[in-house]
Amino acid sequence: MLDQVAKTSRSLLKSAGRTRAELAGVGIGLPGPVEHSTGRPVLPPIMPGWDNYDVPGHVMAALGGPVLVDNDVNIMALGEHATMYPHIEQMLFVKVATGIGAGIISGGRLHRGAQGTAGDLGHVAALHGGDTRCTCGNLGCLEAVASGPAIVRALRERGVDLQDSSDLIRLAKAGDLAAATAIRDAGREIGHVLATCVSLLNPSVIVVGGRLAQSAESLLAGIREVVYGRSLPLATGDLQIVASRTAGHAGVIGAATMVVQHVLSVEQVEHQLAAAAAG
Repeated sequence: MLDQVAKTSRSLLKSAGRTRAELAGVGIGLPGPVEHSTGRPVLPPIMPGWDNYDVPGHVMAALGGPVLVDNDVNIMALGEHATMYPHIEQMLFVKVATGIGAGIISGGRLHRGAQGTAGDLGHVAALHGGDTRCTCGNLGCLEAVASGPAIVRALRERGVDLQDSSDLIRLAKAGDLAAATAIRDAGREIGHVLATCVSLLNPSVIVVGGRLAQSAESLLAGIREVVYGRSLPLATGDLQIVASRTAGHAGVIGAATMVVQHVLSVEQVEHQLAAAAAG
């Protein structure tokens, strides 16, 4: 996979008329927990075999550095914030796809937490999670009952003929009642978790991303129903709960933003100045 990433990157450089020497850096998002200081994934539930793999080292050997790696939802939060909400100090970006996660913008900056796992909503216990087993090994996680695959599974149990999330999105766009109901129920489950987040973080904006949010207004309806109903009026008076506006490009924009922030950080600028003076 990473060799293919490097191959595609070299092709993009060539088509842009650029060389590897002109590459400021590489930003990568992974769909699982990442130790940001090292760029290594940590026991990612849906990435078997990747635990503690040196992703930055592998890519750096092929393209040069720096190579920065983070959880995919974190960089989506960066991208959405930089593009659509640069003046918002408190924002929550929630991705609903194969998994569920959140990127937290606090004080205008991405908040990763002590070990880089802040915002891991998918493995919070869901209100109606019951004994449904999650990919992490626990029972009743939000991801196990409200992610795309979980909604597909619930509809299959009701006799709806569909194979994957693409079929689910197709049904939602066609106005299928069973699909809309299942998606709205998932939104309510997500809403119960987000209501707690609103009480703790008091965001101005909650952005919901992922293919499902772009295709099914019923997901947002379910989330809004619970968040506005369960949270205090002071926290929700000006709270916006909206779909992502970056047309699926939040991750790419966020990866670039992550590299730009690193390259232009005080430490890196001082390092470059010192190196130039020494040379």
